[in-house]
Order: sequence, then structure tokens, then C-alpha cells
Amino acid sequence: MKTGIFCNYENHHFDARRAIFEQVALVRRAESLGFESAWVTEHHFNDFSVSPSILVLMAHLAGVTSTIRLGSAAVLLAFHNPIAIAESIATLDNLCNGRLLFGIAKGGPFPDQNKHFNTPTSESRPKTLEAMTLIHKLLYDTNVSFSGKYYECASVTVYPKPLQKHIPVYLATSDDEAIAFAALNSFGLMGGAPFSMDTLKNNVAKYRAINSNGFDRLMLARFFFVARTYDEAVNEALPFLRNFSQRMKAFRTRVQSCNNNSQHLQPINGHKTCFDEDYLLENSIIGDVTTCRDKIKRFQDELHLGTLALNPCSLNLQKNLDSLTRYNQEVQNYV
Repeated sequence: MKTGIFCNYENHHFDARRAIFEQVALVRRAESLGFESAWVTEHHFNDFSVSPSILVLMAHLAGVTSTIRLGSAAVLLAFHNPIAIAESIATLDNLCNGRLLFGIAKGGPFPDQNKHFNTPTSESRPKTLEAMTLIHKLLYDTNVSFSGKYYECASVTVYPKPLQKHIPVYLATSDDEAIAFAALNSFGLMGGAPFSMDTLKNNVAKYRAINSNGFDRLMLARFFFVARTYDEAVNEALPFLRNFSQRMKAFRTRVQSCNNNSQHLQPINGHKTCFDEDYLLENSIIGDVTTCRDKIKRFQDELHLGTLALNPCSLNLQKNLDSLTRYNQEVQNYV
């Protein structure tokens, strides 16, 4: 299992510049500790996760790091021109000396994104899969012609070509069609921090039924904090989790009023949701060293993890830096 850091650019202090550069500090610490990857999110019209320009953020990270791989988690393809994305991805792979990991998603369930980017929710997924098909051709072929439902081009060649022979691709999804698309193309899967264990296991099983060779390339993001004692870790993480829970519950109410039925917003076991505080705490990697080791081993045993991407969840930068160091010294080598 490889270890990554999940970069959500959380703006807890209502200072976007501070949020951006604190995240950079965390990535640089992760690299110094030997973490293999850093995964950057794309969010729009959101004062909490200030990462709308995902490829710009990744290009900056490429300039201040040298060994850690840089992943998108994820580029929301339905809101972008696929030819422009192909050009940017190829350029970025050259900028970071072949360290790029290309994660994609449909970008939901956030209705403002669909509204402002003029993309009906019902079209987000098919546009994403079609765009990825076109991007894959553009990255590696010349004189590409393509005619789909949403995109078409004639004799297009993008330059530069990627430095990597094949950039690893990941899909963030729990949709059957998208999982099948990933499996048929030997792309990896991504699981978000609130994804339940049952959902993750089902996704892996569906993938493995189609492609038994790529299911272990699962990137799983999880909220994380390790401290000397369990209580110390929980007390440090709870304000972060509580803030996230309150925001997502408010958002869930708003989305449901728009008749959005995303499965990740649905109740678990009849009444709980994946945004309940106790659910988040149970499914995160938060606690003392022994607790964190045990939780990680469970994910390894049940999911055959390729990469665990840690999202540090203290509101204090120094404590997050210290937590990453403790993980490196007391957890990583035992899992």
C-alpha cells in the first residue's frame, strides 16, 4: 500500500491564501516523509474548499516538489473542454517530470456547478465518460477524429505529448456504468472520505467481476489524525469533522429540495447519513497509533488498497504537520 496526502484546500480560517499555502506546506512535509502521492480536489462556488483551478494548483505543486506524484481527485470533465484538458494534462505531465496521476469525476451532487457550467445533471456522467474516451485518444494518438453525442473533432493533434507512456487514470464513482468503463479500460477507482465500507467493497467487487487485474488500484481518501492518545486525537479532530458535518448536512437539505437523489446523500441503515459526526469519526483514521494501525489494516484486508490518501483534520497547521510525522515514524512501517 502506498501513502498519499489528500488536498482539499479547506478554508477554515476564511482566508483563501492561507488555506492554499498551508496545503502546500502539508504536501511538502508529506514529500519529505516519503509519501508517494498528493491528490488535489476540484470544487467550484464553495468558500470552504478553495480549489476551483485544480490544474493551476497542481502546476504550482509541480514547481515546489520533486519526487511526490501529483494526482487530480478529480478533474470534473463535464465542465471542461476535453481538447483543452488533454493539452493541459500533457503539459503538466512534462512540468512535473512524469509524476502525474489523472483522476476524473462527474462533479456531483453540487447543483450550482451544473447550473453555472450549463450542464444538466443527467448529462454529467455520460459527458465525463465520453470526454475521457476522447482525451485518451488525444494524449497518445495523432490526427484524432472523433464523433460522439457531446464532442467531436477532426484531425486534431495536441502538443506536447505526455512524458509518461501512459498516465495512470482513476475514476471517482460508485455508478455501475462508470465502474464498468473503468474496468474495461484498466483505470483505477477512487473512493472519497465519506464513502462507506459497504459501498467501497461493492465497487471493488463490480470492478473485479469485469477486470480481475486492476481492482487493486483503488485510491481511498480518509480523514486522518494520529496523536499520543485516542482522546487527544479525537478532541483535535472533532472541530474539523463537526464543521464538515454541519456544512454537508445543510447542503444535503438544499440538494434534496432540488430533487437530487445522489446515492452518497442517502441515509445509511435507514436514518444515518455518511455526514453524521459519529459516522465520520468511525470511518476515519483518527486515534492513537494502535487505533490508526488497526483501522488501516482493516481497509487493507477488505479493499486491497493501492493508495491511502490522508486528509489531515486539525484546524492547526503545525498539529497536522506533527501528525503526518508521527504517521511516518510510528504507523506507516507497521501496516
